[in-house]
Amino acid sequence: MTKNMNKETMKQLDAELAHAGEDTTLSPQMLLLEQLRITPESQLKPMDFLFQLYGKPCFPRGELVAITGKAKSGKTYVTSMLMACCLTQKVLAFERRTDRGGHSESTESTEMKPLRVLWYDTEQSDESTQDILRNRLVPMITGASSTVQTTPPAGTPPDSGGESLPESLYDIFNVRSVGWKERRNLLREAVERYDPDLVIIDGIRDLVNDINDGVLAQEVMEELMRLATQKNCCIVCVLHQNKGSEDHNLRGWIGTELMNKAFEVYSCEKLLPQRIFKLEQTLTRKYDIEQAMYFEVNGDGLPVMTVNPPEGSNSSDGNGDFPQLNADYISHDDKDNWKVDVCRLFCDALGGKDQMTGAELRTEVCRLSNIRSWKFYNSLLEQAMNEGVLMKSYDQAHHVIYAVRPF
Repeated sequence: MTKNMNKETMKQLDAELAHAGEDTTLSPQMLLLEQLRITPESQLKPMDFLFQLYGKPCFPRGELVAITGKAKSGKTYVTSMLMACCLTQKVLAFERRTDRGGHSESTESTEMKPLRVLWYDTEQSDESTQDILRNRLVPMITGASSTVQTTPPAGTPPDSGGESLPESLYDIFNVRSVGWKERRNLLREAVERYDPDLVIIDGIRDLVNDINDGVLAQEVMEELMRLATQKNCCIVCVLHQNKGSEDHNLRGWIGTELMNKAFEVYSCEKLLPQRIFKLEQTLTRKYDIEQAMYFEVNGDGLPVMTVNPPEGSNSSDGNGDFPQLNADYISHDDKDNWKVDVCRLFCDALGGKDQMTGAELRTEVCRLSNIRSWKFYNSLLEQAMNEGVLMKSYDQAHHVIYAVRPF
């Protein structure tokens, strides 16, 4: 526990305590606490991000990242893009910005070492996992760069196009057939053994037997955070949102813990009737990525970039990332610029109730206004607070509570 504390540090601590007239014998807990001290002068390594999206750094080493969405909303397509980008450098709007050694991209660098991937599939059948590898991941890699070498090993299936993944870079396991406790044990072993740069757990719900077990959820999150820190990798956790069409909260207590611990959260959505997929960053601790990524699937089953749905559809208002808003809550000025009437919207959402939890309020506001963007909702909530429309407090269980401020 004291291996990182050198003799000079120990002497300095003893001298300081002696000068203060205190006991110079430090307990093991105090020694550990001193190792964890952070000061403005602490020499810390800069954060290293594996990728960038629209030029903004994302998916950092040593952290957890969440990818969420309803069923069939494109989550596995997005993780496939990340896995392909570890070898090809660029896939759609994703670009790799670090190499195997953890060195960031620079103008002096002509070639970066590919990253190593661990894909831990807990949900799909063996056949589905293999189908994604053969018919999505390999074509995405070989189609993105003619310099990619994927010489097939002996026994490569004939329907795979004669190509396979480099075994030294991709470690892919399907663990659906084993119990949840064994999945956790095997995951630890795999991360320790294969030393990946990117870990994708699809999905994290299957590492617990009860998604509403708060103690177990916290234990799993702390375990994953330790793994990410110790192995200097980014661990991507895939988790479904609640089934209700207007409820974008992550499922269960495991979802709550993931939201609390994740460095970034991304939401996937399938926009109908156009069958266009949307990826949006909904939470970050550092770099805001305002632009959503839209993609569709071509005739070969591969994702290709597209624009947001056209104006007038039931999925867009023609103003970027937001769906067509309920006209009852839109006002226009003399220059035909529009804005949301936050006072009316939030008052209607509360509907005469004394108060609502944050989740209840968000669900009702999104239902009334037809908002589907978490970022847009959060901006309106902030506006309502700044304009004095709402008051914020906490109940006995420490849940956030909102109420209309008396006028």
